[in-house]
Amino acid sequence: MQRDRIDRTSDMQVFLAVLKAGNLSAAARALSLTPSAVSRIVARLEARLGVRLLIRTTRRLAPTVEGEAYAAAARRILADIEETESRLADQAAPRGRVRVSAASAHGRLVVVPLLGAFVALYPGITIEIDLSDRLADVLGGQADVAIRFGPLTDGPLTARRLGETGRTVIASPAYLARHGAPQVPSDLIRHNCIDFSFRRIEPGWPFRENGRDILLAVQGNIQANNGETLVQLALQGIGITRVGNFHIEEDLAAGRVVPLLEDYNPGDREAIHAVFLGGPAMPARVRVLVDFLAARLGRPSRG
Repeated sequence: MQRDRIDRTSDMQVFLAVLKAGNLSAAARALSLTPSAVSRIVARLEARLGVRLLIRTTRRLAPTVEGEAYAAAARRILADIEETESRLADQAAPRGRVRVSAASAHGRLVVVPLLGAFVALYPGITIEIDLSDRLADVLGGQADVAIRFGPLTDGPLTARRLGETGRTVIASPAYLARHGAPQVPSDLIRHNCIDFSFRRIEPGWPFRENGRDILLAVQGNIQANNGETLVQLALQGIGITRVGNFHIEEDLAAGRVVPLLEDYNPGDREAIHAVFLGGPAMPARVRVLVDFLAARLGRPSRG
């Protein structure tokens, strides 16, 4: 009885092959069986069901009404089995394309260096990464995963915290040699402070002085819409800037920029999240990428 149950899907495949081929010999060739073996399987199937499934016409075999009903059910059952096995296999070895959106500088400096290790772990996954300072519309299908900084707006997307970054005021040694280093935040009024061009939540640079938080309005002769450009300008000795720590890790270590006013740094941190469409239908390829980024970017060494 157990063997009967195991053989039923094979019987369905043979029956469908006979219908597709139109005769036993052609079906046998397609299945790498003998015509007599195919004939026995069909006869066994009819005997078990107690109905005739095939009739022989002048040129080919054709299904009876019962045969058509059985064929429709067999196709549905085999498709369900294939879908289930495919889904389970995808969980075990995720595959497919994942579109990732990240801010230009963070993507280039932090995310892209991790992708080699990720695709080595998951060779069946293809990454398509878009580095841009515009916000990709995940709901609209522009990305599967978007990496966002700062507060998140309410919405139907799922968010996974990847880490956070602080900010530091910096300048190049060449600029400080010409203009001197500010000793207190108010000294920045006399310096060329290059800042972001877009509207920020804070209308200035935050500091903590004498136990209280202050915002200092700064001015300079160049503005930019991304931190990477501000760092490049600072490296040229044009002025002082305040950027996320991930921008300057290598430059700080190499002495190409110098941290300023650290005694007055308020220690503000900006959260970094991956946002995506979650829920039971979330593809395994998206889940493993988000898990990977959370594990790598959540390490304490990342500033």
